[in-house]
This record gives sequence, C-alpha cells and structure tokens, in this order.
Amino acid sequence: MKVAIVTGAGRGIGRCIAEALAKANYSLVLNYRKNEDELKAFVDEIGADALLVKGDVSSFEDAEHLAKAAFDHFGRIDLLVNNAGITKDTLLVRMSEEDFDAVNNTNLKGTFNCTKHVAKIMFKQRFGSIVNISSVVGISGNIGQANYAASKAGVIGFTKAVARELAPRGVRVNAVAPGFIATHMTDVIDETVKQATLSNIPMGKFGEAEDVANLVVFLASEQAKYITGQVVQVDGGMAM
Repeated sequence: MKVAIVTGAGRGIGRCIAEALAKANYSLVLNYRKNEDELKAFVDEIGADALLVKGDVSSFEDAEHLAKAAFDHFGRIDLLVNNAGITKDTLLVRMSEEDFDAVNNTNLKGTFNCTKHVAKIMFKQRFGSIVNISSVVGISGNIGQANYAASKAGVIGFTKAVARELAPRGVRVNAVAPGFIATHMTDVIDETVKQATLSNIPMGKFGEAEDVANLVVFLASEQAKYITGQVVQVDGGMAM
C-alpha cells in the first residue's frame, strides 16, 4: 500500500490527480477547504480508500494536523502533492496588499507548511516523493498576475532548494508547471482572452487536467527514481 496526500483536492487538477493516484493503487489523504459533500461523493464514485481532512494549508497548524492525521491513519506517507492554490488577478496598480498576501500565503507558504511537516515523517522513513504544482506563469510571468507569478516562481525555487536538502534521505522533490489547463477556473475566462492565449500555444490547444495528473503519477513512481529537483512544464510548448 502506498499513501498520497493531495492538497486542494476538492476540484479541478487536484481532483484529477487524486483519481489518477487511486487508479495507481494509492490510498489517499485528501485536503480541502469546502465542498465536503461533493468530495465525499467523488471518493465514493471512484471507490478510493481515502481519508478526508479539512484545513487551510496557509495555516501552519492546519498543515501540521494534515500530516499527523495522514500518518496516524495509514502509518506512512509516500507522496505529498502540493496542489492547493488560489488566484486574485488584477493589474499591479490595482492590486491590494491583501490580495498579494492571500495568494502567496496559500500558494507558496502553504507549500512550505505542508512540506515541512511531511518532510519530518519522510526523513524518518528514508523514502518519499514530493510534487509541487507550480505554473508556467512562474517562469514567464503574465500581465495581471504579479501575485500569482511571484508565488509560483517561489514554488520553483523552493522545490530546487528542498530537493537538495532531502535527497540524502531518499526523498525526491519535483515541480510540475502547467500551462493553460481547461478546468472550472478557466471556464469563466473571457473568450477573447482564451483565443489570445491559444495563439501563443504551439500545439494549438489547451491542456487537460489528466495531462498534469499523469505526470504527477510518473514523478511519484519508481520509473522516476533518479529524478529530483526538476521543473517539468505541461504547456503545449507555451513557454519554451
């Protein structure tokens, strides 16, 4: 039995990652902030062995509780997927301090919080894999997303630093940088903006959540046992 924690598992990419891991025979610890009934129905639908843990990853205490609950229930943690993230897009001149802090507290500090607590367990185990969900925006930047770009660039730097620290203990740390992935969050984007984005993607199409999930499963597997400290883009060539 392998055990995976997935943060922000309630919807979108996080949910798809959870489903792919369940198919790969992982037991799941699914973190969420809301939509509990919806997540329970999803777990029943895919028939997963899952523990649901409510909490806000931007809270150091909630992240500690998540790691403890996972280990107490299953006795091991093989994989942590730091997926939880939010956006509060607007131009810099209009961006409030609160919106900048909120995005970085969830996306970057949340990644730190969960990694710190899970790493303690993986250190003692002397095995484990951590996959952080970044974004191509953290590599190339994007107008109206200074807060989001900063948080996701931070996740990349964090990934590389922590990969160096944890490698001697048998723990691998990698990042996935999705491009424009079709989810409920992108459904609300103006069609003109979508078409403008599409014109910058060499493959000429948007990605699917499964494209990200499949890569996460690979990076967590024995097939990727000599891969650490890497950032793999899933963006159709958007940021080369």
